[in-house]
Amino acid sequence: MFQSSLAVMRREKKLLLFPILTAVCTVFIVLLFLAPVAFQPTGYAYTSGQHWQTIGERVFKAPPGERVAAPQDADSLPVTSNHKTVGNVRPMALGYFALMYFVTMFAATFFNVAFYSQILRSLSGQPVSIGAGLLFACTKWQSILAWTLFAGLVGLIIQALAERFGFIGQLVMRLVGTVWSIACVFVIPVIITEEKTLNPVKVLKQSALILTRTWGESLIGYVGVAFGNALILLVSLVWLAAGIGAAVALHLYWLIAAVVGTWLLAMILWGYLMSVASQVFRCALFLYATNGTLPEPYTEEMMALAWKRKKGSP
Repeated sequence: MFQSSLAVMRREKKLLLFPILTAVCTVFIVLLFLAPVAFQPTGYAYTSGQHWQTIGERVFKAPPGERVAAPQDADSLPVTSNHKTVGNVRPMALGYFALMYFVTMFAATFFNVAFYSQILRSLSGQPVSIGAGLLFACTKWQSILAWTLFAGLVGLIIQALAERFGFIGQLVMRLVGTVWSIACVFVIPVIITEEKTLNPVKVLKQSALILTRTWGESLIGYVGVAFGNALILLVSLVWLAAGIGAAVALHLYWLIAAVVGTWLLAMILWGYLMSVASQVFRCALFLYATNGTLPEPYTEEMMALAWKRKKGSP
């Protein structure tokens, strides 16, 4: 199944560009929101500690009994004030960062809709186009916005409850978050294929229903991917250790940096390929659940093989 996903990626190499566009757009949005906060005028040079202390005091509330420094007397206070907890964020700053969170989520969902739409086109034998994917996502902006608001609110509630409760409560909320993530597996394909998907609750229900139809195949695919990742990681660590050992034995210490750098680059590329392959496989599963057949190059024998009974078994 992994080889089939790679075959789709080799046939349509443009699919590899969508995650890069998503990452670039996300970084741009985050910098766009953080720059006005970090570089607002404080009366101090941007390279001075007083500037960043004043920025921190504008974002975070001062703990009880501690005076907030004014620019004229900031030199008399230590630069390393402790304003780290989320609970001390000022209301306006909290609203600002919540807006950044939702805008970032909207952009990520928008690009995923564009990405998945082209994966589905590729699996149906049609050509892939970045521009066509983005234009299609524009036609779904209302559904994307509705889902972003719904999913973002649910995520914030889960996070807030996890921080409020004790250890056991945090474990429970993490379990809830895991269940939520699993139920959302087919949300993007549902948004793409359904004509009327403005109701995010219906989108979630449809995603969960499709998951129940393919839970076995999903389990096979994702457990297989996890096992393959673990195996590749183990082999790469052996290679890394052997390379470092050879460099030390030969007293070529510059070779250690080369070996470690090569290993890191290879792991990043491998992780990227695995991420794209898993999303291609997810779209293939979606088509399998909705149409009853797997698109090429996948075959039903791939799925059925793991579930066939042994001869003579009851």
